[in-house]
Amino acid sequence: MNRNVDLEQEGIEIKKSCCYFCHENCGVLAYVKDGKVIAIEGDPEFPTNTGGLCCRGNIALKHIDHPARINYPQKRVGKKGEGKWETISWDQALSEIAAKLTQIKDESGAEAVATAGGTARTDDWARRRFMNLFGSPNGFHNAHLCWMPTFMIETAICGWSPFDLDMGNSRCIILWGQNPGASGMPAMHHLTELQRKGLKLIVIDPRFTETASKADLWLPLRPGSDLALALAMLHVIIYEGLADDEFIAENCVGYEELVAHVEDFTPEWAAPLTWLSPEQIREVATIYATNKPGNIQWGTALDQQGRTAGGAIHARALLRALTGNLDAIGSDLLTGPSLDSITEEEMECNEYLTDEQKAKQIGSDRFKLMTWPGYSKIAENTRKVWGKAPTAEWMCEAHPPSVFNAILTGKPYPVRALLVSATNPVNSYGNSKMVLEALRKVEFMVTCDYWMTPTAALSDYVLPIAGALERPTMTAVYGCADFILASQRAIQPMYERRNDYNFWKELGERLGQKEMWPWETVEDAYHFKLEPLGYGLDTYDEFVEFYRFHFPEREYNKSQRQGFATPSGKIELYSSVLKDLGYSPLPEYVGPVENEIDHPELAKEYPLVLTTGNGFMPFHHSEQFQIQELRYLRHEPYFQINPETAAEYSIKEDDWVWIETQRGRMKQKADITQAVAPRVIVTQRGWWFPEREVVEPDLGGCLESNTNVLTSTRDEDCDPMSGTWANRGLLCKVYKVKATDGRGGN
Repeated sequence: MNRNVDLEQEGIEIKKSCCYFCHENCGVLAYVKDGKVIAIEGDPEFPTNTGGLCCRGNIALKHIDHPARINYPQKRVGKKGEGKWETISWDQALSEIAAKLTQIKDESGAEAVATAGGTARTDDWARRRFMNLFGSPNGFHNAHLCWMPTFMIETAICGWSPFDLDMGNSRCIILWGQNPGASGMPAMHHLTELQRKGLKLIVIDPRFTETASKADLWLPLRPGSDLALALAMLHVIIYEGLADDEFIAENCVGYEELVAHVEDFTPEWAAPLTWLSPEQIREVATIYATNKPGNIQWGTALDQQGRTAGGAIHARALLRALTGNLDAIGSDLLTGPSLDSITEEEMECNEYLTDEQKAKQIGSDRFKLMTWPGYSKIAENTRKVWGKAPTAEWMCEAHPPSVFNAILTGKPYPVRALLVSATNPVNSYGNSKMVLEALRKVEFMVTCDYWMTPTAALSDYVLPIAGALERPTMTAVYGCADFILASQRAIQPMYERRNDYNFWKELGERLGQKEMWPWETVEDAYHFKLEPLGYGLDTYDEFVEFYRFHFPEREYNKSQRQGFATPSGKIELYSSVLKDLGYSPLPEYVGPVENEIDHPELAKEYPLVLTTGNGFMPFHHSEQFQIQELRYLRHEPYFQINPETAAEYSIKEDDWVWIETQRGRMKQKADITQAVAPRVIVTQRGWWFPEREVVEPDLGGCLESNTNVLTSTRDEDCDPMSGTWANRGLLCKVYKVKATDGRGGN
């Protein structure tokens, strides 16, 4: 008998849900009986994971009804951080929040309200829609550290970001600062299969990672020296006759300027900066340029380097153009936005935010590319060619460190309220001590989350949000892809949890936005977005049941035919967009924020090179530390140190060790390994301890092992284009924790 018939007879439904515990959003089949999920498994027909689930996905049943989940709206009744709460209704919470926001807007202007967003497990277009209608330009994510600088710089140069890889037809791929062997099971599976068919795998990473161990070539460069490496690779490709002259002549402008610009950036110049040999630099450039078609896969490393990030991203983007590995079969494709459906940008109501309010966006006077000045230029160009623009929610953001600073100083004006959705800023943003001080000081804060995080503990209201199995999901790569992956709710939200869409919609209705929220449920909104596809279905769930995803047929050389979405209609090796914004039109060399060559005195006190923010299974950022089974796998924080360095400082395996920079210190346990060079320290990100009381002053040990205590968000250390701050390539020192040190990360 058919298995589905058997299940139906037993009263069991199969729902096409998804895993929401990282950005892969893998497909899940949820088995539901009497309104409860009784089992899950990977969906074998879902293109991302084709049936597999990693240790993150397999904890869905632990997550859905975990005793530490927030299930009812909470209102603070004691002092901030004291841990005293009153359970109230959603109606009371939303009405009181709306009243306070109205008061702040009347007294200080809409811009005095800011929002902090987190991982891509929220309906972010709804947040931007609310903020635009409310009149505030001050929404932000950790997007500055994760792909968005890459997207905007590549779009300025090429007219869209070539993030869609045609790997099935590729002969070579560079993974630049990415380790799918630890962070993305589906991606690693696909790479392994392609290697068996002859794909050459190059890994650029200071660590000998799981992925590096499988590579044909591994480049263990100095953390933060990626800009020097990329410039030297450009030099090799141009001056050793490896460039695709025909592609450049037909599709690029500014080649002569680039040739002159990179003349001195030889492999010999880059070698001492990168800790690589000239031969290694020539080898990687030659393999990439001669094994065509090829890909360069984005990784977060370049986005997180502070002042060198923009130049490194710019130089890396030019490697594709010089070799013709762009928009062609087997290369990195310029798919553009979805032309078949309604995009997230079209849902955001950006046209309702006045120019006067856009000009008040915090950080837009300095970091222009990812704020309204740069976004407006890029949106104008992309609309001329594609007819649509990138999502503003991720690509046009207030500068997060500057918002936290505005809370503390009142400059450029006071920020009095912070609405937090799916993020824990004290553990995920740079300079954690400053962030914590701002969260303690802000006049009014509301947090929407699964857990009582250190951030939530300092809030005035904490609202319970539906999890992966309780909500639908429609993935379109931050609103910038041309394809759609769709999943449905397995069950209705348990207890009094709600989708975050409902939070923004119902709060907006109380603030005079009712006519702008015509969709009763998020499924209704998703159905509206899908209607132009022409499937003729009555509901969003029907689309999930019958189709699940929408992939337009891949078109090669599309931008070559229609023109690139830049002012010249060509790939701009010499970027007019960047020049018009006041930045260098070519990637200029600057050294890492802190380095032994430019800062020899600092290097005497802090002789080691630090990379912070190493992601690790089974957690995602600072999420899911409450789940006992996951903590069994990773119960304490560890940093990586080479045996030679460990011996120098008398550090043994599992010793607690202080890692210190100019900003402060935090402690993690020693993992002594040859996977890092003798002068390199690599820390894990996200650590806090929810098993402790999440109340003041400890707040779950939110600073004790928090690597963001070490990072820098000073304006001069941030990338001048995007504002991304310095998480990598910093200088540090290490020393053992003494028994008398006690707790604390200061």
